[in-house]
Amino acid sequence: MGEVFAGRYELVDPIGRGGVGAVWRTWDHRRRRYVAAKVLQQSDAHTLLRFVREQALRIDHPHVLAPMSWAADDDKVLFTMDLVRGGSLAHLVGDYGPLPPAYVCVLLDQLLSGLAAVHAEDVVHRDIKPANVLLEATGTGRPHLRLSDFGIAMRKGEPRLTEADYVVGTPGYFAPEQLLGAEPDFPADLYAVGLVALYLLTGGKPDSQALVEAYTNGVPPAPRDVPEPLWEVLGTLLHPDPEARFRTATGVRKALASVVELLPTDSTPEQEAVEVFDQVGPLPPGFGPDGPEGGRTVSGAHRADEAPHGPTEGAHPTGSTAPPVPVPPSSDTDDFRLAPPAWGAPPPHPERPVTPPPTAAPDHAQQSRPWHRPQSPPPYPPPHPAPPHTGTPHTGPHTRTPPTGPYTDGYRPDPGPAYAAPPVVAPPAVPSPPPSPSPGPARRPGPPPKAAIPILVFALLCIAVGVWALTRA
Repeated sequence: MGEVFAGRYELVDPIGRGGVGAVWRTWDHRRRRYVAAKVLQQSDAHTLLRFVREQALRIDHPHVLAPMSWAADDDKVLFTMDLVRGGSLAHLVGDYGPLPPAYVCVLLDQLLSGLAAVHAEDVVHRDIKPANVLLEATGTGRPHLRLSDFGIAMRKGEPRLTEADYVVGTPGYFAPEQLLGAEPDFPADLYAVGLVALYLLTGGKPDSQALVEAYTNGVPPAPRDVPEPLWEVLGTLLHPDPEARFRTATGVRKALASVVELLPTDSTPEQEAVEVFDQVGPLPPGFGPDGPEGGRTVSGAHRADEAPHGPTEGAHPTGSTAPPVPVPPSSDTDDFRLAPPAWGAPPPHPERPVTPPPTAAPDHAQQSRPWHRPQSPPPYPPPHPAPPHTGTPHTGPHTRTPPTGPYTDGYRPDPGPAYAAPPVVAPPAVPSPPPSPSPGPARRPGPPPKAAIPILVFALLCIAVGVWALTRA
């Protein structure tokens, strides 16, 4: 039973590995079918931003393998796409070696058709190589190609996620102007298509440096296994000067269609019988063509946050351990530092030494209580010892509280005895002197004589005037 993302996507087995994540065969419980899911392996901001850019790309074209949906669960994210079972162009050349020119032209036309749809969205792929061009398992019928892996693709005008002296991509499939630090553009993708065409026709990875040197005196003659009419198109695609190449994928398709009729037709039937096999392999135990065996649903599967770290294989129905699934090799897409300019590059910044934190002696008490969260000591000791706790009696340091829900593990830190504030001690009383006998109520002082005599004379004068007035009446 595999790991389940967001209650919908159940990981079955790994089928590939890209530059930023592993690709898994996945059962979609909602759509009831198998899909391919790219799971992000790292959670740093740089990789996550590339992941967000890739999952946001929505291009509906029969020769483009773009993301369909995405999901996140805790610290993991994934997006899904159609499950393409025929492997890549690298698998095809590994099985048959150099391919017939007519067959290569069919593959190139489909690749350019998908690339034209990508460029129409103003997106530069930046990582076109045989391993990123997938094939449907069509057997000996007409091949069906799909351009995939938009992990480092970017829209023109968007900010770059690499430093100025770095170039991102796969060694051997860089355009010459990329190595000089030029901004990503459509001619760089067309140059990579020309290198893929040489790989299909010759059966080996072309030497890009020797190819650039061959253009010193103009377009060189056709390589040994490349027909002359086809080289007229490929020679223009592979020109070191981007201004001398085709400007659009549609223009290359038109030129390619005009030379297909000129290709030799004296190839043997054995050379034409190219079969695209199913490269994904059988389902692991516990899974069938219609999904997980036994009719189990998402509710019976493990949640993503309960699954162990690392790749998760399907569980054996009898409980025994399933055989390990071989993990595919990782992609060679990466960031590479560019050569310094002629006048010299600035000296690199010295790395700051990292001082390891001091290791403390193991606390046996904490080891015996794995759920106990250690508490840091207070910044200074209390001035008085705390009195004994008189509240609710504590049940002990090893008592665990019951879980609060089906998705919790019962973790609660031991609060310990509640800390009480130290008692406030009053300062000692100072004895006061004995009270003296009360002298009685104090007399209120009157006005001074100099002011009292004039007032008294004035009052007597007023009384006299009043008596005189009464007698006159």
